[in-house]
Amino acid sequence: MIDHLNTLQDLCKKERYRVAVALSGGIDSTASAIILKEKGYEVIGLSMYTYDSSLGLPSGIKACFGPLQEENIEYVRYVCKRLGILLHIVDLRKEFRELVIEYFRREYLSGRTPNPCVRCNEKIKFDLLFKRAKEKIEVDLFATGHHARIERKGERYCLRKAYDKRKDQSYFLYRLRQDQLSKIIFPAGGYKKDQLRNIVSSYGIEIRRESQDFISGRSYDVLFKKDEIRKGSILDKDGNIIGRHKGIIYYTVGQRRGIGISSKRPLYVIEIDAKRNSIVVGHKEDTYSKGLIAREVNLICPDISFPAKAKVKIRQQHREADAVLYPIKNGIKVTFEDKQMAVTPGQSAVFYKEDTVLGGGIIESPIRE
Repeated sequence: MIDHLNTLQDLCKKERYRVAVALSGGIDSTASAIILKEKGYEVIGLSMYTYDSSLGLPSGIKACFGPLQEENIEYVRYVCKRLGILLHIVDLRKEFRELVIEYFRREYLSGRTPNPCVRCNEKIKFDLLFKRAKEKIEVDLFATGHHARIERKGERYCLRKAYDKRKDQSYFLYRLRQDQLSKIIFPAGGYKKDQLRNIVSSYGIEIRRESQDFISGRSYDVLFKKDEIRKGSILDKDGNIIGRHKGIIYYTVGQRRGIGISSKRPLYVIEIDAKRNSIVVGHKEDTYSKGLIAREVNLICPDISFPAKAKVKIRQQHREADAVLYPIKNGIKVTFEDKQMAVTPGQSAVFYKEDTVLGGGIIESPIRE
C-alpha cells in the first residue's frame, strides 16, 4: 500500500474536505468511501441512473446501464447505510443514451470498434455526474474506485498507474483534463485488490460482486435495430468474395474466431469497410502495423518535446510497445519499434513514460507500410 491522498490536502487551508464518492456497488468504490472516511474526509455517496427502459433491453441482460440497475442502487443504499453516509442519486439516463450508447452504436455501424468506458469517463462520470451533483450538494472533491493515481508536479497534475499494476485502469482515464484532475481522488489506486476486499469486509459489508461491465459479451447487438444489421461480403486481400458475414457490428480488426470460413491457415479480420458493408480478411501477418494515426488527442503533459519516445498501449490488455510520437495536423503519428498486431480504429492509443500517462488519442487508422 502507498499513501497518495495527501496532495490535495496540502493545497488548501480548509480543515475538512467534503468528497462525493461515485459508488458503483463494486469492491473498489466501496473501499474508496471507507478509506476517505477513515482519513477524516466528509464523505457523501454518489450514484446515477443510466438505465433507459425505452431501449427495450431483455430483463436478464448484464450491463452497467441495464435493467438490473435498480437492484444495484439498492445495494449502494445498503452500503451507505452501513457507512453512515448520505447518498445522492443523479438521473443521467438521457445524457448516457445520447453520449455513450449512441456513440457506441454509431462507431460500430461505421466499421470502428468503440471504447464506451473511455467515453463514459470523459463525458459522464468525471463531467456531468460531478457537475449535476454540485448543483444540489456542496462538495469539494470527487472520488471513484478507479485503480490509478494522481500526483501534483509544480502547477500541473499527472495521471499515474495504480500501485497494483495488474488492476491498473489509467488507460481508460487518459482524457481527463487538468481542471478535472485537480478535483479528483483515486483512493483505490494505492492498494492491492485483496487489501480493498479486506477493508470492505472489516465493516461487515456483504461483498456481492464486482461492478458491471458496459455490456456482457456479444449481447451488445440488442442495441441495434434489425434493419441496421445487414449481411454482406467477406473479401480476401485481392478483393475476391470468399464468404458472407452476418453484420459488421460483430467483427473487429484482429478477430480470428467467428469468421465462418474454412482455410488451411487461420483467417483474421484486417479491415472493415462500412460503406461497402464488407470485411476484409487475411493471415496473421497481415494484421501487423508499423504505426498508427491518432486523432482527438488529449495531452495531460503538454510540454512533450517531439519527436518523443514513449510506451504506447493500443487496448487495455495490450502490452505497451516502444514507439516514437510525432505531431501532425490535428493529431499524433505513432511509429512502433516493432510492428504491433490489430491496431484497431475507434480504440484508444495511450502514451506512457514509465508509469505516467502522457496522454492519448482515438485511433483513426493503422500505418501498414
